[in-house]
Amino acid sequence: MAQAKSMRHRDPRARVCAVALDSPLHRGRECYAQRAWFEAWQALSRADQQAPLEGDDLERLAMAAYLLGRDDDYLQTLDRAHGSYLAAGDNQRAVRCAFWLGLRLYLRGDGGRATGWFARAHRLLECQPPDCVERGYLMLSVVSQQVAAGDLDAAVATAAAAAEIGDRFADADLSASARQLEGHVLIEQGEVARGLALLDEAMLAVATGELTPLVSGLAYCNAIDGCQLSFALARAREWTDALTEWCAEQPDMVAFSGVCLVHRAEIMQLRGMWAEALQEARRAFDRCRQGRSAHAAGLALYQQGEVQRLRGEFAAAEEAYRRASRCGCDPQPGLALLRAAQGDLPAAANAVARALGTTADRWQRVRLLPAGVEIALAAGDVEAARRACAELDEIAGHCGGDELDAVAAAARSALVLAQGDARAALVAARRALQVWQRAEAPYLAARVRTLAGLACRALGDDDGSRLELDAARAVFEQLGAMPDVARIDALTSAASAAHPHGLTPRELQVLRLVAAGKTNKAIAGELFLSEKTVDRHVSNILAKLDVPSRTAATARAYELQLIRS
Repeated sequence: MAQAKSMRHRDPRARVCAVALDSPLHRGRECYAQRAWFEAWQALSRADQQAPLEGDDLERLAMAAYLLGRDDDYLQTLDRAHGSYLAAGDNQRAVRCAFWLGLRLYLRGDGGRATGWFARAHRLLECQPPDCVERGYLMLSVVSQQVAAGDLDAAVATAAAAAEIGDRFADADLSASARQLEGHVLIEQGEVARGLALLDEAMLAVATGELTPLVSGLAYCNAIDGCQLSFALARAREWTDALTEWCAEQPDMVAFSGVCLVHRAEIMQLRGMWAEALQEARRAFDRCRQGRSAHAAGLALYQQGEVQRLRGEFAAAEEAYRRASRCGCDPQPGLALLRAAQGDLPAAANAVARALGTTADRWQRVRLLPAGVEIALAAGDVEAARRACAELDEIAGHCGGDELDAVAAAARSALVLAQGDARAALVAARRALQVWQRAEAPYLAARVRTLAGLACRALGDDDGSRLELDAARAVFEQLGAMPDVARIDALTSAASAAHPHGLTPRELQVLRLVAAGKTNKAIAGELFLSEKTVDRHVSNILAKLDVPSRTAATARAYELQLIRS
């Protein structure tokens, strides 16, 4: 317990030497505590010019620089803090700085320098007590190496051991970081419920203000990534709302606000707020570029392309995907779906096949497989669609979760409909529809209602088909999903061309019984319908044939050769 108290004393938020109240250093510390990052950075920079800062205050200055998106300043200042701690003989704090330097360099793709800092940290620990909290931090870098090597079981064990060290030393940052890593690895293994539970546990420390700003921001992003990765969309929306509120409390902050905006854009698109999603994605790109985060900027551009593709703005979508690719973000499956919408099915099929052929990660494949089913069916390759659908079903069955089940059910509905099993297609579409309606995802709900409408038509239920397609079209039109509106109109026109008189097969059946002289009650009994339903069919028949009576309808039916004499 004495060790735990000692480590908390070393938190730069708590270790404050006596200084003049009117000095830049005092002002900088105050602003830091108030999360006024720009003012803190200005004041601490002035103090550093007056007299070189020592370790704790250099860490504050570094953190302010990081949160303002001044990445190079962050690295340089944290390097100085590392040197300051070494000069003071505080090797454990020097190790901590080396770890964060290595992590930041690793996250921005500078693997060589990152490895160097991690190696230095390990060397410094050789002469430290075997049981210290810094060993737990360095275990986090080992977890990343184990994941990269594909040894997920070892990664789970290492992360759990790091979390135990964090708990023992009452180091909330380490405990939360380790549990989030463990949760992510479990999700990758398909143990979604256990993984999400660990992410939620780590987020409790964020909600109670136990974590430093850097770890809080990383925790938000990691939790949302884990939820979206595993299609836990309700949780993703909850944590995105919390991240938005957290960022709004710190208007100077750049470091996490760009990623926050990307997540907000994704959630807005899901909820049907497309204009707002596009605006948010554009803001995210500007903020990520300001923070010099190329990959996050690429994600923002990809999100722009997704909304533009769905709205039928194909040229703009293609440009967004190309720019995303230049930032290092794979533009699939969006670009393949764009090619399919443009009518270039060979290019679409080749693109999605290439992406699937070079992607081993389970969750990345989940994002590609629905597009693989859609494009294969459009190209008439039912066998390729069947293979993609089978893999999607297997993943959903193993990992569970309503939203993932809905993704698999929608793909299954499209496949079995193409194979001629309309009844199974309707069952699967309605199962997916329940989930997307509950998740408040109008576009996805409208897509499966389109499948339901086609299945109803194939089953001879033209009334049901018309209701489903009309409902889907209304949503598409409201969202501005013009390619989907055009598709519904084409489907409806095709149906009208097949029946130029405008009567559905059921109405034709009723008309022939009317011509045979049967009453509505008798027709209802013969067709196993309610008398009220037959009344409605008869009214529709009279209106469509533009006749005033049953007798006139019979004459008109013979005239159109709908009934043979």
